[in-house]
Amino acid sequence: MRIEVVTLFPRMISAALEYGIVGRALARGLLSVGTEDPREHTQDVHRTVDDRPYGGGPGMVMKPEPLLAALHAAQARLPQGSRRLYLSAQGEPFTQEIAQRLAREPGLLLLAGRYEGVDERVIRRGVDGELSIGDYVLSGGELPALVVIDALARLLPGALGDERSSVEESFVEGLLDWPHYTRPEVFEGEAVPGVLLSGDHAAIGRWRRQQALLRTARRRPDLLARAALTPQERRQVEAEMHSGDAGVTEERGK
Repeated sequence: MRIEVVTLFPRMISAALEYGIVGRALARGLLSVGTEDPREHTQDVHRTVDDRPYGGGPGMVMKPEPLLAALHAAQARLPQGSRRLYLSAQGEPFTQEIAQRLAREPGLLLLAGRYEGVDERVIRRGVDGELSIGDYVLSGGELPALVVIDALARLLPGALGDERSSVEESFVEGLLDWPHYTRPEVFEGEAVPGVLLSGDHAAIGRWRRQQALLRTARRRPDLLARAALTPQERRQVEAEMHSGDAGVTEERGK
């Protein structure tokens, strides 16, 4: 997969890609990431990429000429038909479902804005959509771009040491993840749940599913409307949410 990031801070992107799963995906040739700096497409001695907003107000707005030129240059390095997305607080919320869809694309262009945003004409002419990683304000789109790249990289075949990891993660089935434990068996008086030591993989699978249901019902009940639940699981969840009691039993140190 090829990803291009249009950014005023290319080193911010390249430096963060050296580590972990993304770094391994790059080293294995599963992913390549390039950057394009709008400053390289300015025509004045000061390399101006921003200006005051029409209508007044605080802050500066990124100018359309260098930004569109940078977008076109980055797009030329991508496979034809690659999606072009602007990282924006006004965008569609980024989800695991969107990550899975984008990971199947041959290429992706990400526009990382700065200042108060970008000229609206850039959005109309240069991108296919807008994407948000959450309802909060950041200084620029570089961190959101890195979040998207990380989420996509771990979905690429061969990027993870165990391919089951990308299947058994939070949100994949519309639920949060179950609790995880490792050695020692007892830590500060709290033991690992007995079922995880039983060797009974069917029982372990049932326990993990129940824990995921309980955790989602308690922490993110909004996810349950879209989750693929059996009728019995739906009843268990409804009982948990209405009663506030552990309708799905959470096991801690038993």
